[in-house]
Amino acid sequence: MANTLLQPLRFSLRAITRTLWMQGIEFRSDERFALCVSFVWLLCYNTAFWRQAVGAMWHGDLISIGFLASLGVLVVSLQAILLLLFPTRRLLKLAASVLFPIAAASAWFCDSYGIVMNEDMMRNVLQTDSSESSALLNGSLLLQFVLMGILPAILVWRVRLPLVPIRRMLMRRIAFIVGAIALCLSSVFAFSSSYAVFLREHKPIRFMMVPAAPVTSLTGLVTRAKAGGNEPPIDVTGNVHRVSSIQARPIVLFLVIGETARAANFQLGGYARPTNRELVGVDNLTYFSAATSCGTATAISVPCIFSHLPRDQFKVADADRYTNLLDVLEKGGFDVEWHDNNAGCKGVCARVTTVDYHSDEFAKNCESNECPDEVMLGGLEQRLASIERDTVIVFHQMGSHGPAYSHRYPPQFEIFKPACRSNQLQRCSAEEVRNAYDNTIAYTSHVLRQQIAILNNASTVDAALMYVSDHGESLGERGVYLHGLPYAFAPSEQTHVPLMFWASPAYAQRTHLKMKCVEESSRADVSHDNIYHTVLGATELRNDYYEPQLDLLSACRFGDGRGHE
Repeated sequence: MANTLLQPLRFSLRAITRTLWMQGIEFRSDERFALCVSFVWLLCYNTAFWRQAVGAMWHGDLISIGFLASLGVLVVSLQAILLLLFPTRRLLKLAASVLFPIAAASAWFCDSYGIVMNEDMMRNVLQTDSSESSALLNGSLLLQFVLMGILPAILVWRVRLPLVPIRRMLMRRIAFIVGAIALCLSSVFAFSSSYAVFLREHKPIRFMMVPAAPVTSLTGLVTRAKAGGNEPPIDVTGNVHRVSSIQARPIVLFLVIGETARAANFQLGGYARPTNRELVGVDNLTYFSAATSCGTATAISVPCIFSHLPRDQFKVADADRYTNLLDVLEKGGFDVEWHDNNAGCKGVCARVTTVDYHSDEFAKNCESNECPDEVMLGGLEQRLASIERDTVIVFHQMGSHGPAYSHRYPPQFEIFKPACRSNQLQRCSAEEVRNAYDNTIAYTSHVLRQQIAILNNASTVDAALMYVSDHGESLGERGVYLHGLPYAFAPSEQTHVPLMFWASPAYAQRTHLKMKCVEESSRADVSHDNIYHTVLGATELRNDYYEPQLDLLSACRFGDGRGHE
């Protein structure tokens, strides 16, 4: 029956496609072509945009109808103008053919995960690696990309546009653009109060408008990057000095940057499931239950964690212009290493020793060129035994990176079942998604427990470990998956992150740190802003930017006058 019903539709689609390919389609003007393409985008590629816009602005009255109609006019006009900015017919058709695949892919991610195509998301796209991008590929995406991206892009070249003198063509385009802008302004003016609410209270929605949103966001990002140039970074390390003399046993700090771990699923923070059972009861381990992130994406949070600036002053576009925490540590006499099992350090490790677990040396021993985070434990005992200078090693985990959560842990760590095995999370049940995600948290806990054990058994160093996730994750709450929403509108699942600190008895004695005091302060509101200052305090370094009130350990150092510097 289903095939019988679909036969006429399939025949019609084949007939339309054959007609377009064999005979082409003629438009009387460039402007009509641009309007037609923009109208197709509006109706067929912007379901997420319209779903969110109607949900936000529909009140069941004539004003709502008028506003949504004017919004449609505005979107069609603006995207038509975007096309007509390309001066020749060949470039016009080239632009349309390129934008169809962009619109198809963007629409799929907006529809499937509620993703918004702002500059932060475009930064993530540019900074992603092959393993991250391949984890997002699936049959549904590829089918949409081909049918709604590649096929229309090919058919665009069967369109015939009239040949008119260049001067006349330009005059017609200018007239159209001026008229379209006037129509847009009239629409906005007619429903100014509704637009004020829409643009002020529902900002993320406009970044679901495809293909305009990804194109304009990417253009803005690239323009700002070029404006930054290739100048050497501004040195903001300050006057770095030690607060204690160098001792025979070096300090070793493991700074573990988690990936996509949200505090809501951490047993140590009150979650009902045993996701941290390997960490429960570990001596001298403190979990900070009210920590928030600097951003909702790795490309923002990681540079922010290592910046001397707090979140309200930090701008990711300017991050590369300044030195960071790792430069301070090196200037203070520490050996610094960055061990990366993720998609890179986002520029933070540009001037320190780096170990990349995606390189052939490591990846050849890992399935599908993706290594579980335990790969970073290899050789650590020997490395610690050879350390003679104070050292900080940063571990950038793969952690809970989605949507393929089931690929982030070995099979023997699948504790919660059944687990979602698809990268199309919306096709799994809520329980399956949560099970897969919780398995990633349990595996992260295992890796952290092993790192703590390795440090605790190292008899030649005074050791400490700090763990913090870069951002959280949405698991389908309110129809949103993954992360990356604008911070002001992001749910707490994307901004409430786990943070913990562990110290060996020898380290606590050396630094006069009272772990009971640290535990008593662990329920205070903290954030990524505290990491810079806490790491300086933990390594017994200070500089001009160090603020003791932001050092999570400062008030708990007693006996040497350093507790309240």
